[in-house]
Amino acid sequence: MCSRYRELALCVLMTLALAGCERESRKFSDPSLSSKPLNTLSQSEIQPGGPAPPHETEVHSPYDYNAYAVNQGKQLYEWFNCKGCHADGGGAIGPPLMDDKWIYGSQPENIFATIVEGRPNGMPSFRNKIPTQQVWQLVAYVRSMSGLLPKDASPSRSDHLFTKKSEASGPDQQPVPSSPPPSQ
Repeated sequence: MCSRYRELALCVLMTLALAGCERESRKFSDPSLSSKPLNTLSQSEIQPGGPAPPHETEVHSPYDYNAYAVNQGKQLYEWFNCKGCHADGGGAIGPPLMDDKWIYGSQPENIFATIVEGRPNGMPSFRNKIPTQQVWQLVAYVRSMSGLLPKDASPSRSDHLFTKKSEASGPDQQPVPSSPPPSQ
C-alpha cells in the first residue's frame, strides 16, 4: 500500500514539474505587421547620398531572432525569383548579398525600402505585391545571408539535394557602406 502512495505522489510530482516548464513561444504570424501601412519613403530618401530617412530611432526587423520567419524568407526569396538576379546571395546581374559592401545599407529599414520601393537600374518595386509581413521575412533572410543574424536564427540547411553551404556556416562580418554609385 505504501508503494502505491509513493507511485501516486511521484506521478503528481512529475505532472507538476512538467506543467511548470515553460516552452519557447513561437510566432508563426504577426497580425500587427500585416495591418501596418507600407513604408512611404520617397525615391530621393532611399537613394545613396540623399537625405536620411526620418527615423527617430533605429528600426529593427521583427524577425531577426525568429528562425521560422527567416526560413519563410528563404522560401520567399526563391518564390519571388530573387535568385534570378542575386543568385544564392553571391550576386549575378544584381549585387551580391553575402559580402560586406552594401550600396544602400544593411540596416533592416534600408533593405525593406529596397524591396518595397525598388532601386534605379534594375531592382523592381514590390509595393502592394508582397504583404508587409513577407517583406520583413525577406529582410531577415537577406540579412542572414551576410551573417548579420544570430547563428541560431539563420537557416541551417536547405531542403534541396544540391545547394550551397548554409547561411549559418559562413563567417560573421559587418557590412561597410560603399561609395554611392556614379550618377548617370
